[in-house]
Amino acid sequence: MTHNNIINKIRSRYYSLSPAEQKVANYVLSNHEKIQFMSISELAELVEVSDATVTRFCRSLGLKGFNLFKIELATAIAETRAPSIQEKADGVLTSGEESAADSKKAIDETISLLDKDAIKQVIDLFGLADRVLCAGSGGSMRIANECAHLFSIVEPKFLAVTDFHSQISAIATMKKNDVLLLISYSGATINGMELLELTKKLGIKSILITRFKRSPLAKLADVTLCCGSNEGPYQMGSIAAKIALLTLGDVIFREYRKENAETAEENIKRVASALSDKHL
Repeated sequence: MTHNNIINKIRSRYYSLSPAEQKVANYVLSNHEKIQFMSISELAELVEVSDATVTRFCRSLGLKGFNLFKIELATAIAETRAPSIQEKADGVLTSGEESAADSKKAIDETISLLDKDAIKQVIDLFGLADRVLCAGSGGSMRIANECAHLFSIVEPKFLAVTDFHSQISAIATMKKNDVLLLISYSGATINGMELLELTKKLGIKSILITRFKRSPLAKLADVTLCCGSNEGPYQMGSIAAKIALLTLGDVIFREYRKENAETAEENIKRVASALSDKHL
């Protein structure tokens, strides 16, 4: 499906769409470049319709949902952009500069989005918990693993569980003061929804680290922290997005370490001593 085809498809089916779907179509026709970096909730809010309306709009085009719509649109837009002769000639240098710029932008955006009150809530919840489960799906699980590793230096109550069924089991045995730390760049994963719905049912507090403040998972989490970085639908787990998530995780870690300085320093010394003979 090419860019012209999908745009023509919207135009050809425009008058068969409901009035609410036509509002979505109007925005898409004028802003198709921006859509790649939006969550379904962000688009819905901009157009002043529900998430379900956006989904129905996508299905009216013969697509299963919003993510597939973004993929088709991103593919089509990419096909219209051939690299210039200069870009081809620069090769690795250009790629390196682009990577550095993307990473710096991701960090700067993340710092600009820091919510001091929300971070304070997170530190308080961590302090009260007997156990903090760090979880995610796909690339976000790798970030959850890293967060668990970082925080466990301060206290051993932080653990990462990689398998989804095991995550469900771990939540099912949590105490009321325990906490789920969920990492999800998109804030719109089916597994994430199930984890947060279970924490709600059991009365367990949840913290979400995501890119999108108005995402489906953010609506369920007790505390939401947002990172920077724009990731297209074909980038799935880009380095810049990982850096943004890790930067936010590191900020929380530093704050938690400061709040628990004495315990942290003692444990860090013990870990360093235990690992001292493991290096050449």
